[in-house]
This record gives sequence, structure tokens and C-alpha cells, in this order.
Amino acid sequence: MANIQQATLAGGCFWCLESAFNSVEGIQSAYSGYAAGHVDNPTYEQVCSGSTGHAEVVRVNFDEDKISYRDVLEIFFALHNPTQLNRQGNDVGSQYRSAIFYHNDEQKKLAEEIITEVEEQKIWPDPVVTEVTQINNYYQAEDYHQDYFSKNPQNQYCNMVVAPKLAKFKQNFASRLK
Repeated sequence: MANIQQATLAGGCFWCLESAFNSVEGIQSAYSGYAAGHVDNPTYEQVCSGSTGHAEVVRVNFDEDKISYRDVLEIFFALHNPTQLNRQGNDVGSQYRSAIFYHNDEQKKLAEEIITEVEEQKIWPDPVVTEVTQINNYYQAEDYHQDYFSKNPQNQYCNMVVAPKLAKFKQNFASRLK
């Protein structure tokens, strides 16, 4: 029987994170969603306005017997710049913040440890601004956002941003792919 756990992560546009995580061995599923806001069942348009307090997130369901939470977080930190406050590249606003929404105390502890390690190793020239917050107010994004990249390869954003990021990810994590 699989040991399915959840991680909820925010690192900019959810299309990038979802596509990458869905290609990793041990990941059962990754879904785009919204977390940590003050509006019930927000729409994409509401979240994009920056007025709901939500972050674009990916809810990752993973088999901990095949991939550890630590491995999930290491992949997460490789997929985005954790030093950019309320933005990722040209995506600007608190909805694009870097955040780890932990589901239990062990996840919180591991998240804090990895952030400390990233800063001590000086992987980034600037301080890590990734927030570590208990999960709250999670809502799955609308159906059309799920698996968006593979369903919309002609989309300009997907071509200019998601495709190169995903190609680099697959090259760097080739041994971990399904």
C-alpha cells in the first residue's frame, strides 16, 4: 500500500510547478490551486487581482516510500527563485510569492531546515524569502488550469516561460523522471 502524503507549495505561476511535479517518479498527482487567502472559492481572476490574499499553489500528492518530502522540497527550490519577494520573473504580486504551506509539524521542521541550508550554502546571492505557513483556505483551481501546459502548448506564456523552465528541469532531474 502506498504511503501518500501531501505538500502544498507556491513558487510563482502554478502551471510551471504542476507540469514539473507531474513528471517526477513518486508523485501521484499535482494540482493547481489557491491557498492562504481570505475569500472562499476564489476565481483565477480574483486571485490574479491580488486582492484575495491567496497564492497560486500546487498541491502535490506523493508516495513517501518512493520520494521523500525533503526531495519534494529540493525540487521545489530548484524550480523557482526563492529570493524574489511577491514575484517570479515578470509575474508580480503576492499571489506569486514563494511559500511552503506545511501540513504537519514535521513538514514545518524540514522546510525550515532546508531554507537554513540553502542560505548557509549561499546558493542564491540574496536572502531566501520563502514563507513557511500552516496550510489554510486551500481551493483547487478551475478545471482548465489542471495540466494546462500540456493542453495549451500554443499559449505564448507556455512557450516563453513554462517550456524553457520545464526543459531545464527535465535536464537537471532526468534520473528522477517517470
